[in-house]
Amino acid sequence: MKSSIIVCVCVIATFLFRNVAIAQIPVEAFLGNEKATIDIMFFKFFKNNSGQNSEWLFFNRNRASIDYTQTSTERLPQFGFTEAISYNNKNFLGFAPVAVLSVLNRGVFPKAGIQFAKITSDITVFAWSVVETSNEPYIDLFLLARYTPQLTNSLHLFTQIESVNAFATNKVKTNSFVQRARVGLKIKEFQFGLGTDFSQVGRNEYFTTSNIGGFLRYEF
Repeated sequence: MKSSIIVCVCVIATFLFRNVAIAQIPVEAFLGNEKATIDIMFFKFFKNNSGQNSEWLFFNRNRASIDYTQTSTERLPQFGFTEAISYNNKNFLGFAPVAVLSVLNRGVFPKAGIQFAKITSDITVFAWSVVETSNEPYIDLFLLARYTPQLTNSLHLFTQIESVNAFATNKVKTNSFVQRARVGLKIKEFQFGLGTDFSQVGRNEYFTTSNIGGFLRYEF
């Protein structure tokens, strides 16, 4: 039931923000030794009346993973749906206030905080520090860094690192840390190569998982 709700929300968001989604939308399929994942993510400035980039930046991410050893009761598929809107005044030097809505298997979580964005033709740095708007909230620290320098006329290097961290303010709840890395090549709209996903969950002691494999990305 929850997965159906998430899919419906994703479809609705696509129609609501279709004027934003005209930009490139990268879709990544990752096949690891433990899980298979699919990741759809983009960020794009809203256009103003004259067709230029406005000060409002929209971030969208939909992610799902399937464990190869899942059963009807354990290791079930995981879904994540994140929307964020930030106000990026040029005087803020890349920093901006941001409002975030995360829809996960375990619930819906509105958040607010500070974002940093630097986007050029071959460099992307996107990060935020946000706090859930609830009692005993989690504090999220997120970083995405991508570098795609040109190697030849038609070939680019593709490198990306990502860090997703959730710190519990309640001493009973667990922290969660995720690190992802991708290294490969970019040919026109395609990117492919090797990748790793690591995660740690716990408080004083942490349970660690790793997923090592290959990725294929396509920018629609």
